[in-house]
Amino acid sequence: MPFFRKRSKRGAKPGDFEPHVGSLSKLPRLTTVNAIQTVEQLEQLLSEPTEPVVETMRRVRGDIILLGAAGKIGPSLARMARRASDLAGVSRRVIGVSRFSNTQEEAKLQAHGIETMRCDLLDEPAMAQLPNVPNVIYLAGMKFGSSEDAASTWAMNGYLPAVVCRKYRGSRIVAFSTGAVYGFAPRAGGGSRETDSPQPVGEYAMSCLGRERLFEYYSRKWKIPVALIRLFYACELRYGVLVDLARTILAGDPVNLAMGCFNIIWQADSNAMTLLAFEQATSPPFVINVTGPEMLGVRAVSETMGRLLGRGPKFTGTELETACLGNAAVAHRLFGLPRVRAEQLIEAVVDWVKRGGENLGKPTHFEVRDGRY
Repeated sequence: MPFFRKRSKRGAKPGDFEPHVGSLSKLPRLTTVNAIQTVEQLEQLLSEPTEPVVETMRRVRGDIILLGAAGKIGPSLARMARRASDLAGVSRRVIGVSRFSNTQEEAKLQAHGIETMRCDLLDEPAMAQLPNVPNVIYLAGMKFGSSEDAASTWAMNGYLPAVVCRKYRGSRIVAFSTGAVYGFAPRAGGGSRETDSPQPVGEYAMSCLGRERLFEYYSRKWKIPVALIRLFYACELRYGVLVDLARTILAGDPVNLAMGCFNIIWQADSNAMTLLAFEQATSPPFVINVTGPEMLGVRAVSETMGRLLGRGPKFTGTELETACLGNAAVAHRLFGLPRVRAEQLIEAVVDWVKRGGENLGKPTHFEVRDGRY
């Protein structure tokens, strides 16, 4: 049995999954992901810009600021923006803003030509002191611990966007959201589409929908061009759903089958699509799902990993007919297919975990179905 299922053709149109001239998929498929040996090699690949990203950075005018730049995605995204701008011959500031509790992460960004500014984004006087720039990437958010501290979750996810829109009402904003706003979709339906009505489950997902609504409100009110990225599980070798599964199997713990299917995308590909989304930002906001084309089965992926690890997986629970799944046909039509396929990433993750490679210690808890994180 294959570890992925082909997408349903529900609503698909000819060319939905075909590359167009200048798309990401015009470039050769990456093979080096399977040969990564060091964190330095990994971070170099995660921040490697594609030709379309370089061209987009050539057309986009002005500096770029990343709010919440010290999370799992921010550092490699900031580096990609820096590298693409340099390759495009464009002189611009790329600014990473965070509290930077990890000073080593701040130093690494600075070493790669990214300016850093320390700021608690919920401190409005501090926010007011940030530079006004024409291009904003919004990465801030709170997920884990959201059930125990719902008030902080809503402040970060549901209130902060208003602060950011007031500060950057003259800018263009690409803001991260999550596929969790949709709730669950039938496995047979091909995943949630941008036109589906959100049905969030739990405080976290509801607060994320609140984040989208605030961006939409101010985008309409002040004509702010906004793109909302509904991301379904970016993965690299140190974290992500595949890392969670590989570590669970290696530890001999049972894999929970309740969330029977999932989507993933190599983080470098989601970074590229995020930067390409600057040219899609509109008022009202442009909403787009970002993930890979494969629908992966937890049981089948675990069995494949078990063979590669030399350790048969144990299972608990039963696959249900719904899961948190996204259909990213629009993104693939606009930006091209991801360069790294799921089977490549599975092999690379297993090799990395088997060798004891670095782990960020941030499990996704993708198996959660009640919305409590």
